[in-house]
Amino acid sequence: MMFERFTGRARTVVHVALDEARRREHASAGAEHLLVALLADEDNLAVRVLRDAGADLADLRARAEAAVGGVDGPTVPFGAADATALREIGIDLDMVRTAVERSFGQGALHPPPPPRRSWWRRRVGGHFTPQSRKILELSLREALRLKHRHIGTEHILLGMVRDGRGASVEAIVSAGVDVTTLDDLVRNALRPTV
Repeated sequence: MMFERFTGRARTVVHVALDEARRREHASAGAEHLLVALLADEDNLAVRVLRDAGADLADLRARAEAAVGGVDGPTVPFGAADATALREIGIDLDMVRTAVERSFGQGALHPPPPPRRSWWRRRVGGHFTPQSRKILELSLREALRLKHRHIGTEHILLGMVRDGRGASVEAIVSAGVDVTTLDDLVRNALRPTV
């Protein structure tokens, strides 16, 4: 099984991501939950690589938290790139949001919460989204590509970047990280010092 290859820190990332989803009452843990969990431990290799890549960690944490959102889901349903593109063609996303909420009520743009199950059967946040599962599978591929027998936090970060979609990568890029250099930085960080 793939999970057996995870280092202690990588397992912690997986558990923290699931806990974040449960705590926020999300139906499943997405890539943004993985990023929040990855950033929770400042001493793991992935965070050190992000710091070396020029990421402002406080800014990245704030962006990841915003992507995860609260109980109702992400605080921004569109990414920053989407809002910018709409603004360039004359659409103010905040004005649209205000008009929709005025007509249809507060939170009308948020998806409805998952149906509540009885307390003994409730499993909120008990699994991963297809995208986050793909990221974890890509982390295994990255470990194999690097000829590693383990999957660490650095492999999860590389899996996120290889997937190249979603709020997690958008947060990383908007925090000032050039994702094309992350692979080299991971390799350099893993080189034994002599």
